[in-house]
Amino acid sequence: MADDDREAELEEGRMPLLDHLVELRNRLMWSIGAIMVAFLICYQFKEHIYGFLAHPLAVIFEGQTGRHLIYTGLTEAFFTYVKVSFWAALCLAFPIVAMQIWKFVAPGLYKNERGAFYPYLFATPVLFAMGASLAYFVVIPIAWRFFVGFESPGGDGTLPIVLEAKVNEYLSLVMTLLFGFGVAFQLPVLLTLMARVGLVTSAGLASKRRYAIVIMFVVAAVLTPPDVISQTSLAIPLMILFEASIISCRMVEKARARREAEEEAELAGKGKAAPGG
Repeated sequence: MADDDREAELEEGRMPLLDHLVELRNRLMWSIGAIMVAFLICYQFKEHIYGFLAHPLAVIFEGQTGRHLIYTGLTEAFFTYVKVSFWAALCLAFPIVAMQIWKFVAPGLYKNERGAFYPYLFATPVLFAMGASLAYFVVIPIAWRFFVGFESPGGDGTLPIVLEAKVNEYLSLVMTLLFGFGVAFQLPVLLTLMARVGLVTSAGLASKRRYAIVIMFVVAAVLTPPDVISQTSLAIPLMILFEASIISCRMVEKARARREAEEEAELAGKGKAAPGG
């Protein structure tokens, strides 16, 4: 009976291929529309967004005269503001885009599967915000002080080395770091989802721990500036998240085993009741 109910539930969500394409088009239109509206709003506050992204460097140069960011192309400043506004629009519109993706995928899932995905929908933006916050408040200030430390006043027969960063390159680096840290913090969500579909197991992850640590330091080296402090600042949280992923996978496996045991008990009960019926 339970299987019949589940099949009936799936049947309600089934639709012809053309209807699927129409549904996909509608979800894409809503997503693109949300991003465009968010972009128009963010562009009105482009100077504030720029100030937020430039703040870590501004703090280091506070009280020093003659410090500035430069642009060398006639259109560079304009397109930099467009890029910054679009980046902020993606962040602002993400909940709506995620909701549209969910509305497209949800009809193809069982009711209990839909409920199981709700924690991931909540955890994804929270973990992304945690990763971006770590980059903005911890890693970037440390890395910027490290790089600014290479300035040299010069002397007899030598020229000074002074930082005059291009605004486009600086903001691109900041946005890349924030995005990279946010994506890296999705590790528990990714591994737990893989455990739900049987691609990984908690025992397998635990046995590959030493290789995972090496991979995390490699990822940290790619995503962060080339200094030990910023690389370690990402690698250590990734190691903690990896251990949390193992715990989460164990919980998924226990829940699956419990569910399978209940289904077997239910089938066994039906088998015993059949002869008497």
